[in-house]
Amino acid sequence: MHAGARTVLLLMAWLALALPARAQTAGGSADLALSVIALVGSPYRPGGEDPVSGFDCSGLVRYAARVSLGMQLPRRAEEISRAGSPVQASQLQPGDLVFFNTLGRPYSHVGVYLGDDRFVHAPTQRGQVRIESMSQPYWRHRFDGARRLVPAATAARFAAAPMPALPAPTPVDDLWGRDTP
Repeated sequence: MHAGARTVLLLMAWLALALPARAQTAGGSADLALSVIALVGSPYRPGGEDPVSGFDCSGLVRYAARVSLGMQLPRRAEEISRAGSPVQASQLQPGDLVFFNTLGRPYSHVGVYLGDDRFVHAPTQRGQVRIESMSQPYWRHRFDGARRLVPAATAARFAAAPMPALPAPTPVDDLWGRDTP
């Protein structure tokens, strides 16, 4: 099995087991994280908002929030950055939204935090939704902040589950084992 596929399966299994019997009410951080992980490998498309034709960063987050939380978020990453409540980087929990300055302006890129310093997003480079490490210098230097869309009590229950070790991302990180530039 390809390393990227193993990463996705490990994360999905961990998320499914993190909340015993999915005891939370409909929606919540686990649902948002599961929804976005399921979209890894979807194509990138500017202005895209669906898994078939592709996503841009805000379209990915909007789609996952609508499917998992029933929330209708604004269209642009900068507008989404005002939804929910602010979260300190040291308090990040799976399902939190993470924002970056990638276009020379604050909050120009958004993704969903998974835990273990990883997030899912739809970058233009390499053209597909993927998992990245926030500790990579590119992302670490561009981090603008985070927001939580679910109540703190729901997110705290999820954060209590230990996360398994994940394999390191590789340059060949699509689900079909293709070399990606």
